[in-house]
Amino acid sequence: MNTRTIHKTAAVILHSLNYGESDRIVTFYTADFGKLTGIAKGARRSKKRFANILEFFSCIQIIFSRRGRDSLALIEEGSVLNCYPRIREDLEKTLIASYLLELMDKFTHEGKKNTELFQLLLSFLVLVEAGNSPEDLLRFFEMRLLKHAGYEPVLDRCMACRRAVGDADVYHFVARDGGLKCMTCEPRHPGVVPVSLGTIKTLLLGKEMEFGKLERLVLSNQVARESRELLAGFIEHIIGKEIKSLHVLQGVREMGI
Repeated sequence: MNTRTIHKTAAVILHSLNYGESDRIVTFYTADFGKLTGIAKGARRSKKRFANILEFFSCIQIIFSRRGRDSLALIEEGSVLNCYPRIREDLEKTLIASYLLELMDKFTHEGKKNTELFQLLLSFLVLVEAGNSPEDLLRFFEMRLLKHAGYEPVLDRCMACRRAVGDADVYHFVARDGGLKCMTCEPRHPGVVPVSLGTIKTLLLGKEMEFGKLERLVLSNQVARESRELLAGFIEHIIGKEIKSLHVLQGVREMGI
């Protein structure tokens, strides 16, 4: 029997592209189905059915149907839950939100539900919209995303001798090994990132801190620089290429826009 099953779920729009003359292919990260790709028939022509609901990084409630778990979903209708207007009004926040969504896309798989990741994305979109230091928030999003996706870096001990962090002022982060090594076990060489004890403690604290308190954790210039280098390098090592939205964000900042 080739019947379509109707589903309803909350979802965040990761990206979309035009298809044919009037349709759109949209990829969501959903509360109940993980990453989901669907087609919105007539979305580019309809002024009523899909009006303002398929905007980038909006959180919406969608109703969709499909014939099987692996088939393309047909987006029937939707309603906006939160469009994050203060993010859309701010270029830096828009670029940061784009980076969050690109990371979600790269670290998730179609049809694999992960409630923690969905809640993480929603929570950080709210923080970015309200926050005054969204750059600092990125590091804590990256840490939590890596944890929930199964790639959490080892930052509490040396991966070689297993000695707990705290006996030295500087450690080396080795992306290929997924964690820290002390100076004795890993002498400095190209590809190794020096990381101070303060940076390590800040990342570990931010990884577990309540969402409502994260904005109070302001990074010093040194901690911001080291944590950015550590996590960007590790993420690039995992996915095998640079995150495009991060490159754009850095370029805009360098131009002083």
